[in-house]
Amino acid sequence: MTAPAVETRDLRREYKGGITAVDGVSLTVDAGGVFGFLGPNGAGKSTMVRMLATLLRPTSGSALVAGHDVMTNPGAVRRRIGVALQDAAIDPYMTGRELLRLQGVLHGLRRPDGRARADDLLGRVGLEDAADRRVGTYSGGMRRRLDLALSLVHEPVVLFLDEPTTGLDPTSRIALWDEVRRLNSEHGTTIFLTTQYLEEADQLADRVAIIDGGRIVADGTPQALKAGIGEPLLTVTAGEGSSPDDVARVLARFGRIVPGSAVNGAGVRLPGGSAAMADAVRALDEAGVRFQEIDLAEPTLDDVFLKCTGRHLEGAADAAAGA
Repeated sequence: MTAPAVETRDLRREYKGGITAVDGVSLTVDAGGVFGFLGPNGAGKSTMVRMLATLLRPTSGSALVAGHDVMTNPGAVRRRIGVALQDAAIDPYMTGRELLRLQGVLHGLRRPDGRARADDLLGRVGLEDAADRRVGTYSGGMRRRLDLALSLVHEPVVLFLDEPTTGLDPTSRIALWDEVRRLNSEHGTTIFLTTQYLEEADQLADRVAIIDGGRIVADGTPQALKAGIGEPLLTVTAGEGSSPDDVARVLARFGRIVPGSAVNGAGVRLPGGSAAMADAVRALDEAGVRFQEIDLAEPTLDDVFLKCTGRHLEGAADAAAGA
């Protein structure tokens, strides 16, 4: 049986003043998958990554990464992981090629191997044409791609990506997603991805954990978490001569009315999904209720977050805008 890529037990990190950033987190991340660590700003995502990457010492609990203890054997952990953090410091006066070759030297690669590795990675992240430009001239998306390449020089078995697409335009975001998929599918790299973008977690992760207030509030595959919410939401906007109450009275025959789910209309959790939608439309017609718009929405990870925490995820609107 393959050992987990990451395994934590009651991991905790406290700061001065009684602030608890990570509050007793226990996780097991299987090797060879893409694990999405989802949560709003300040939830504890970055603190968790810094502990697992041996950059921050846990207050208590234990953590194994690639089979090695982060506290008693941090050197072995560092040799097996790659880390791309939000606030990575990259020398603006060096070129992308120079930085990658330097990273190879720091990891003990022979000079010819380091040069070949740098050229390969520049191609993989689409920076061949900018390889000999100073990094200070790079756009934000180019810097994020270079940071990803730097984290891959030594071919890590576990890669930590801490909100890698924050602030990127949609094109750059999709390009980075493609490279993450390729790393996982072609090289078997385990990806530990922190994000506040729902679409990112849904697109990339085969398993998701949601952290809020330093604690895990949900854990499972995206499909299972969404299925746990229940039925899809049917929303209907009232038309001329009809009121939201008229709409709600008809829809109430088909499921549970969801308050506030539609402006100038009503929404209902609809058992049976699209198959039952036609029956609801016929019932509205038969009751003489006019409507302007009708929409059937499957549960989303934002619905999961709302159910677990009582509020929407901050990145939900951003993810929708960037889709």
